[in-house]
Amino acid sequence: MGFRIWRKKEKGKKKSAGREWFDAVIFAIIAATIIRWLLLEAFTIPTSSMERSLLVGDFLFVSKFHYGARTPQTPLQVPLTHQNIWGSSIPSYSTWLQLPQYRLPGFSQVKQNDVVVFNYPPEFQHPTDLKTNYIKRCVGLPGDTVAIRDLQVLINGEPIDNPAMMQFDYILQTEQSINARVFEKYDISEFGTIQGGYYARTTPEIAGQLKTLGFIKSVDVAQFPPEQTDANVFPDAQVYKWNRDFYGPLTIPSKGMTLPMTAENIAAYQSIIVNFEKNENVSVSEESISIDGVKVENYTFKQDYFFMMGDNRHNSLDSRYWGFVPEDHIVGKAFFIWLSLDPAKSYFQKVRFDRILNGIH
Repeated sequence: MGFRIWRKKEKGKKKSAGREWFDAVIFAIIAATIIRWLLLEAFTIPTSSMERSLLVGDFLFVSKFHYGARTPQTPLQVPLTHQNIWGSSIPSYSTWLQLPQYRLPGFSQVKQNDVVVFNYPPEFQHPTDLKTNYIKRCVGLPGDTVAIRDLQVLINGEPIDNPAMMQFDYILQTEQSINARVFEKYDISEFGTIQGGYYARTTPEIAGQLKTLGFIKSVDVAQFPPEQTDANVFPDAQVYKWNRDFYGPLTIPSKGMTLPMTAENIAAYQSIIVNFEKNENVSVSEESISIDGVKVENYTFKQDYFFMMGDNRHNSLDSRYWGFVPEDHIVGKAFFIWLSLDPAKSYFQKVRFDRILNGIH
């Protein structure tokens, strides 16, 4: 009988193809989740509120590292989802565990005219980090006073630089029909007939070009007069008689700013004191505000706030209508367009090659 004094160590068993595939998928999900949380996240533009700066069908990368990534508030979530499981209405998260949210250091702060992605503040049915993502341009910073006079945004009494592709609604008076090819020539995608002519959403520059056409009698911007009050405008049409084109002045709160709780300030700031300042037992009336049963004569804000507007100024649901964006709702800075598809076109005509890899300004 032979005996073996030593036995050569056997190599580990080779993984099956299924196990290797499973491991690769798990690694990819973990890596993508970390990148999505810490560095970059892909978004798409679903509405025309930022046209022409950003078009419906633009696919963006949004930088988390510019302003600093937020720590997860809702950790019990299916990876790489937002509110629902892909292609369904089934929630992709559980609110059983909610964590305090912090922001990691970034290398810059939100600046005026940055194009910013943020969580839609009034959407209270979801946790902050899972509210719907909006994208707008920041026009007002914490501590600024914002106003709009005759369409022009003023910050601290001074006009700011307007976006290069800013749009408004215009009324075109004409006694004859305008062929759709005319609007296509001037790259006007939003237009229609009205009594006595047409309306068109376009830039002031193109509106000036339309005025030179012999068959158009006049081109006028469709703006509200200063005395007209819009009941939908923030903060309270009963107190502030403003509209989208003549607005403010309104001070944007900053962390540490203290304001007296006058009736006018209660009307302007009660929504953020109640909903975004993490106060408990808040009681509000037209003349006073109380926290934990104590009347507040002066209120000191606990975080910064921002004022956001769309570049398509007459077709944008923005801070003029729902108010300030809290700092803890800021997601990141729109970085560049990695793909652009025209939903009105088909096949290879859909691809807007001239927009691919464009930076966002």
